[in-house]
Amino acid sequence: MTRRTALGCLASAALVRAQSKQDRGRSLLQDTLQALGGERFLAVQDRIESGRAYSFYRERLTGLARATIYTRYLTPSDKPEPGRIYQRERQAFGKDEDYAILFDEEKGYSITFRGATPLPEATLTRYRDTTRRNFFYFLRQRRNEPGLLLEHQGSQVFQNQPVEVLDITDDENVTLTVMIHQSTRLPVRQVFYRRDPATKERREEVTFFSKYRDVGGGVQWPWAMTRFRDNEKIFELFSDAVTINQGLSDQLFTLPANMKVLPPPR
Repeated sequence: MTRRTALGCLASAALVRAQSKQDRGRSLLQDTLQALGGERFLAVQDRIESGRAYSFYRERLTGLARATIYTRYLTPSDKPEPGRIYQRERQAFGKDEDYAILFDEEKGYSITFRGATPLPEATLTRYRDTTRRNFFYFLRQRRNEPGLLLEHQGSQVFQNQPVEVLDITDDENVTLTVMIHQSTRLPVRQVFYRRDPATKERREEVTFFSKYRDVGGGVQWPWAMTRFRDNEKIFELFSDAVTINQGLSDQLFTLPANMKVLPPPR
């Protein structure tokens, strides 16, 4: 065998391995989509999650409240704008939901009895980054984006659970790594890294998913979520009710015309 032939064989073998890695990644993604409900999962238009929310700072509990999170998906355009979020979300807190945080495609507000205060740009940027790299949002809104690279990174045991590891890299070269349970094919953990716009530091964003239940028509959804930033717990949500396709109206995600808009914080 000549040196040129040997190099050609090595290159061909490397190409086969790379293709196999990507093929396994696409297959694993499809298995996970089916485990979550398949076409019924993709047909979800809105969702309401109600339960207990906990916030933390430096591993210490700083807040707890009754929380109801309303989410409504929007239809992306034929040419989605980079960084744009195609969903609306309202996070309401308290028994009477007298405090809320509202996110639409472009803006965000903190709402109290005094009025609506625009959220800082840093908060909006973090929300957009976190939402776009949320695995469930990715499946629902981004899985057909051009330029995506799916790679199966092998099997391992994580917290006594056998998992498959899937890397999803988008055209911005940001990689979302998802651990998927080997038998249930449901996501148990995800991680990605983002650049803090203020400090320019690299931040690790980790979310754990557990306690999946059927929320209607075979659609599976995690009723427990925990988020960490740079190895510090920052948020937990334990749902006691999750419903889908309730016909949530635009009014829920729009400021009332008579609501006072307060100046942004300095």
